[in-house]
Amino acid sequence: MRDRALILSVLIVASCGLGYELIGSALASYLLGDSVLQFSTVIGCYLFAMGVGSWLSRYVADEDVLDRFVDVEMMVGLLGGISAAVLFLTYAWVAVPFRTSLYMTIFLIGMMVGMEIPLVMRIFNHQRTEFRELVSRVLAFDYLGALAVSLVFPLLLAPRLGLLRTGFLFGILNAGVALWMIHLFRADLHRPREQTLRAVLVLGLLGTGFVFSGQLTGWAEKGLYGDEIIHAETTPYQRLAVTQWHDDLRLHINGNLQFSSRDEHRYHESLVHPGLGAVPWARHVLVLGGGDGLAVREILKHPSVKQVTLVDLDPAMTRLFSTSQPLVALNKGSLKDPRVRVINADAGRWLEDNAEVFDFIVVDFPDPTNFGLGRLYSVPVYRLMARHLAEQGYMVVQSTSPYFAPRSFWSIDATLKEAGLHTWPYHCYVPSFGDWGFILAGKRADYTVPDKVGVPTRYLDSSTMAELFHFPADMPALSMPPNRLNEQSLVRYFDEDWRKVIR
Repeated sequence: MRDRALILSVLIVASCGLGYELIGSALASYLLGDSVLQFSTVIGCYLFAMGVGSWLSRYVADEDVLDRFVDVEMMVGLLGGISAAVLFLTYAWVAVPFRTSLYMTIFLIGMMVGMEIPLVMRIFNHQRTEFRELVSRVLAFDYLGALAVSLVFPLLLAPRLGLLRTGFLFGILNAGVALWMIHLFRADLHRPREQTLRAVLVLGLLGTGFVFSGQLTGWAEKGLYGDEIIHAETTPYQRLAVTQWHDDLRLHINGNLQFSSRDEHRYHESLVHPGLGAVPWARHVLVLGGGDGLAVREILKHPSVKQVTLVDLDPAMTRLFSTSQPLVALNKGSLKDPRVRVINADAGRWLEDNAEVFDFIVVDFPDPTNFGLGRLYSVPVYRLMARHLAEQGYMVVQSTSPYFAPRSFWSIDATLKEAGLHTWPYHCYVPSFGDWGFILAGKRADYTVPDKVGVPTRYLDSSTMAELFHFPADMPALSMPPNRLNEQSLVRYFDEDWRKVIR
């Protein structure tokens, strides 16, 4: 019975140990971007700390192994369980360098997790288990637990429970193992009553955190965004939060501002009308990204357009902007218009599987903050887009800021050219973001700025539209390499450019 209990505890603690590692990596990538860097550094720090913990376990006396294992489980459960909540709150409210807090927390958790397996093996050794059987059983269940959580975490826990509640759940499992070990080995422990009380207290704290994790998330996001949160949800793809302050609605994805209702018209009018106005015959339009329906709203103003195909990865995004009354009012119900076809799919895969040709294409992806997004700005993907573009049509790409992130902007321009397209860069001022850039591209080599907008607008007119294509002396064109899939240099440029601005 004790052997089976120990083996099951190995499965649980291995699952929880990897879970804390995944939570730390995911939280860091949500808040800091550049997922490859965050996952690599968090995993490296965690594995190093586990090695330190394994080495420190040698100083536990044989007669104290059971007691120390129980204590370690409680400490891992408590610190690991609250880690996501503490880090999120720290990022939002506390004037402490987040990276310092992140790596200190990861190191402490990893060090204690590193002590677990050596201590369990020594407990088995006390049960006089043969060494060969001991190693094979412990390591087999250790790896099995890691496999289980590596599948369950991205498919079920993170999208359904969120990172904070998932952290509390893993902590409860660790503390539960401690309480179970106290029950089974009570006669062999030195302070079973005291340890039982501590384990129950830890379970109570973690259970309370699990129940109120939604409120904790809301409190943290209140500090992060400053405004009242009217909608927040974690989807399998991202964290969505809509905030409101007086008449200003704002959408945040993974903590990054996507638009403000006070000035989004500047962005979306500039995104759509300079290109679509130059092809007044356009009937079929493709929008990649843009699940908020705001670009679609502008497209539908053109009477020639008969069908708009919107391809956005996240069904929660398009559902939100099709059902929420204030958001539907903002996009004028564009996603429910009979001329609009909404497809929830990965844009790159959809382009590969589809053969339709469009007169105008709008590419409104989030900024290339990580390699998953960066691939959508690469040469192969732009070549795919070109296959779907009519010979006399145009496509326009959201291209970050030519002022704050000039290397990123001109790298996107170079990437479009490498894909065989002619380009016409332009920019506009959006108060929420600053100076923002777009690149118009086409197979045809000619483009003339329309002499009139031709549809109702709040910002653009004929003179304003012509000014979009003028770059002042302090925003010169840069010679940059294209963004290729095997290098993803654009993600590095974007991170370095914006890091200078933040400093």
